[in-house]
Amino acid sequence: MAFRRARNPEGRMSLGDHLRELRRRVLVAAVALVLGSILGWYLFQPVYDHLTEPLLSIARQRGDEKSIALNYAGLTAAFSQHLSLAIFVGCIVSSPVWLYQIWAFIVPGLKKKEKRLSLAFIAATVPLFLAGCYFAYLTLPKTVGILISFTPQGAVNYPEASMYFSFVTRFIVVFGLSFVIPVFLVALNVIHVLPAAVMRRTWRPAVLIIFIFAAIATPTPDPFTMFLLAIPLCLLYAGALVVATLIDRRRDKDRPTWADQELSDDEASTL
Repeated sequence: MAFRRARNPEGRMSLGDHLRELRRRVLVAAVALVLGSILGWYLFQPVYDHLTEPLLSIARQRGDEKSIALNYAGLTAAFSQHLSLAIFVGCIVSSPVWLYQIWAFIVPGLKKKEKRLSLAFIAATVPLFLAGCYFAYLTLPKTVGILISFTPQGAVNYPEASMYFSFVTRFIVVFGLSFVIPVFLVALNVIHVLPAAVMRRTWRPAVLIIFIFAAIATPTPDPFTMFLLAIPLCLLYAGALVVATLIDRRRDKDRPTWADQELSDDEASTL
């Protein structure tokens, strides 16, 4: 690494270097995902019990635990579901690694001062992702309860296991990834792509886009789930705007006065 810096002090990378760097980042993230999935394989039963608790709770409230149950269709369905949940757990457990790899792929394009600031982004990204996943887990019983409530009286509800867990895992991961979006907004501000003034000027379209995104991303048709995702995202957008504003103010304060001078071609600069 030191030899590479000596030969290339400006840190410029060719297209081939970028592709090799991307391959290395993807490989590290994939290895972390596999190791996390191995752990998830052995944690299958407690994870299964927690994710199916909303269904069991509703069945107990109805006084008939046989009115709601998961249905495994086919001999290989149970094995496939075991593997899918293991990968889901691996995705959550390995999130610090693959989130860092995403950011580290962007970091080479930043200046030395901005790289130091990127450590703060990593420190914020992982907790926000995990907080989003946990928030989705807390709201999962309410969401499942709303959907199950449409089952007519006297009928039983035996959802297919693969469809149920696909709904649950997508619900949790989408919430987690959505909570990370404001961090990348601040990152765009740091690399001079998205000024705070633009974020402030376009907050109304941003809120509209957030609600549209929430309506598309959430796997339920009810507005309750959409608002559960959209409202925290609006608050996080406001937080990102505050952080971007502080960064821009500090940047303007450190900006030399001669940089804003407008001179004609035949006029000498004070510099």
